[in-house]
Amino acid sequence: MTSAKSRKAPGPEDADDRSAAHSPAEPGNAVAKEAEKGHKERIAQPHDEVDGPVAEAEIAAEEISTPEAPLGEPGKPLNRRSPFFIGMTAAAGVAVTAGLVELILIASDTLILIGLALFIAIGLEPAVSWLVRRGLPRWAGVTIVVIGLLIAIAGFFTALITPLVDQATQFIDHTPQYLQQLKDHSSLLGKLNDRFNVQQRLQDMLSGSSSVLTQGVLGAGKAILGTLGDLLVVLVLSIYFLADFPRIRGTFYRMIPGSRRPRAILIGDEIFAKVGSYVLGNVIISVIAGLATFIWLTVFGVPYAILLAILVAVLDLIPVVGSTAAGIIVSLTALTISLPVCLATIGFFVVYRFVEDYLLLPKIIGRTVKIPALVTVVAVLLGGVLLGVIGAIVAIPIAAAVLLILREVAFKRLDET
Repeated sequence: MTSAKSRKAPGPEDADDRSAAHSPAEPGNAVAKEAEKGHKERIAQPHDEVDGPVAEAEIAAEEISTPEAPLGEPGKPLNRRSPFFIGMTAAAGVAVTAGLVELILIASDTLILIGLALFIAIGLEPAVSWLVRRGLPRWAGVTIVVIGLLIAIAGFFTALITPLVDQATQFIDHTPQYLQQLKDHSSLLGKLNDRFNVQQRLQDMLSGSSSVLTQGVLGAGKAILGTLGDLLVVLVLSIYFLADFPRIRGTFYRMIPGSRRPRAILIGDEIFAKVGSYVLGNVIISVIAGLATFIWLTVFGVPYAILLAILVAVLDLIPVVGSTAAGIIVSLTALTISLPVCLATIGFFVVYRFVEDYLLLPKIIGRTVKIPALVTVVAVLLGGVLLGVIGAIVAIPIAAAVLLILREVAFKRLDET
């Protein structure tokens, strides 16, 4: 046995031997050091030992990373004629299509709100761009337009609530008189009662079980709260879309191949201009319709003039059928005054319809959304069937966009073949 005294104390050369024994081989150590250059400092630390193929790939990653392209240039595309690629593409296409259809069906209500918000944002974009061209920063232009929109909405509800309360009180006060007229067989209300049993239907409805009435009230309250929530969501989304519209537009055009991007920009901006002109013009024309109706009803003493004028303005937003439905409602209300006033009101709406179609629309909206009358009617009907009132409102600019794409893309290609 060797004594403890004969053992040699560890020296510097022993430390070197231990270091050499525990260090990786020289080629591997060099690869690891080179790989450290391409490895991200915040990813998978510690990075002491690297697998050979991964280390080589990280060395290559460091070489292709440049200040102009930190993440490297795109590689060669896959061979799209490969049977495997064709089969996988077909299978993925079917799966993605089925998934998108299911997703659209599930989120249809939310997608409608998002689409409506984007539609409103595109409609307000011309006003924001006009302010930006005058030297204002975009955030200031968006703020001014949004504040103006909120003031208009607040003014609308202020103008609606006050007369609604007053005229509802007036209606309650006149209810005994209306009930007396229902019993008078010589009056207009009495004749309507004899023919349609109005009084009996009202009594049956009011004498129903309390649970039915309670459910009706709760259902109406739920519907009102739901509508207000949807309006709030649309308003918030519209503000976000409007504030970030340049980036949204740029991202949309980036998804189009570079060789087709310039023409796509021309066509896309033309569509945006059509939608913006239509939205702002339609709102202005609806305000004019409401003011004209209010003046007419006030002159002839028709009751509920403010409520009816607001109703006309709202319904006039719906093309073709909106103003017609509003004219029927207002004319029936004017019938409570007299038959001549009712006939005069019908004539007023017929004349206004011609003025709106042949004077206001060409002057305010111009020819940017000029589409044939047949296409207008068909688009409004289809939009109403598919998406209700919202579909009828957005039908005309969508139809104009489709006609523009057909004329500039599809028809030209068909003519060349």
